[in-house]
Amino acid sequence: MTPFFHDALRDTIIVTGVIIAALLLMVWTMQRRLMYFPIAAVPSLASLGLSDVQPVMFNTADGLRLNGWFFPVAGAGPRTTVLVFNGNAGNRAHRVPLARALVDRGLQVFLFDYRGFGGNAGAPTEHGLARDARAAHEYLIGRRDVDVTRLVYFGESLGTAVAVELATAQPPAALILRSPFTSMTHVGQYHYWWLPVRALIRDSYDTLERIGRVKSPLLVIAGERDAIVPIGQSRRVYDSAASERKKFLSIPRADHNDDELFDGDAMIGEIARFLRP
Repeated sequence: MTPFFHDALRDTIIVTGVIIAALLLMVWTMQRRLMYFPIAAVPSLASLGLSDVQPVMFNTADGLRLNGWFFPVAGAGPRTTVLVFNGNAGNRAHRVPLARALVDRGLQVFLFDYRGFGGNAGAPTEHGLARDARAAHEYLIGRRDVDVTRLVYFGESLGTAVAVELATAQPPAALILRSPFTSMTHVGQYHYWWLPVRALIRDSYDTLERIGRVKSPLLVIAGERDAIVPIGQSRRVYDSAASERKKFLSIPRADHNDDELFDGDAMIGEIARFLRP
């Protein structure tokens, strides 16, 4: 090899290395923008036809003020209350169909937005969302119309990891996980197999490590054609759970964001049966 080609090869390797390093640095720096997709604007309750829903605010341990909506159910006797942990996009207004469907089944519902979502201050991180979950839980158990022995967690996609983390510290009466994933690292490796995801990930949301410590009754719901969270990951979470009472519901032909996994009759019906006293 002549000195000219040797120098050209060396320069090519250096330039390539610099480009790869710059791309990896950009991914590491920008990854939370690729993970969280908050929408700040929230429609008014009146515009959504929610005259009987209560707007509430509550504080986190690190001084943020979060917004939520409480969907009460009238009538005598204790009521089951469902605390909803949203996915990584939108805000609480996008979960209104779910709340309405659950209320129709006699279940009270609490929707709230994480930091950075729905006009709330702050920026979402794994540690921050864990704090938000604890604050929402503390708010709910302080309400007179909430029976703390009948408090259920419902997690959707990213929210499944938030719900499981809270369940390890504050066990619910039941835990419902819609499209749970084993960890954000595994999801990243599935979609970006050519990147060193394990070395780059900042918010790992390791549900597989935590689910074995949750003893609450467990319902796992997954779409058979989920292109974002493979159903195999949801099944692995279910198989690793320590719950003595657990059930797995697969929704045929359903993808991650299909209506069947937001407020579909099969899903809502199974939730109602699972929570029936």
